[in-house]
Amino acid sequence: MWAVGAMLVAAGCERAPAQPPGSAHPQYEITATVKDLMDSMVDPQADVVWDAVSTIVTPAGTQEKMPRTDEEWKQVRRGAMTLIEATNLLRMPGRRIARPGEKSDNPKIELEPEQIQELLDKDRDKWNTLAHGLHVAATEALTAIDSKDTQALLLAGDKMEMACESCHLKYWYPNQVIPPVPSN
Repeated sequence: MWAVGAMLVAAGCERAPAQPPGSAHPQYEITATVKDLMDSMVDPQADVVWDAVSTIVTPAGTQEKMPRTDEEWKQVRRGAMTLIEATNLLRMPGRRIARPGEKSDNPKIELEPEQIQELLDKDRDKWNTLAHGLHVAATEALTAIDSKDTQALLLAGDKMEMACESCHLKYWYPNQVIPPVPSN
């Protein structure tokens, strides 16, 4: 009797595979487009991180904005974490830029989704590299948040901006001419 009980306990302790071989269900399903992810996750959560620390100068004086309470830091942390994970979603093979027939929101500034998709399809490695750059920058922001270091958060926010702009210049508005920065 004891042996039967031990066998049942041992059988119950075996871990089932994460996905059984030959499973009828895919490992993941892609629902959102890149445009959907940008609109629902990347843009709003990047704004949470970017807006967390700032200096506002007005005629009435200077105001330093930064998270001050545990709840404020928690909100910024949620933004950074969502942004980090969104970069993984952006890199999933098979994710399309937009739904068929969907048009650009800013056709005078950016390419149409089909053109962006074509650029992405020509160099998926570059796309992944640029998305990973945002992942790295947002991870730096998370580290700054966890240590409640506003200066490091500000610097990480700058790196996030550069990562975003690098991707946009490559895929969304590659024909944009950027004037040179004047030298002093």
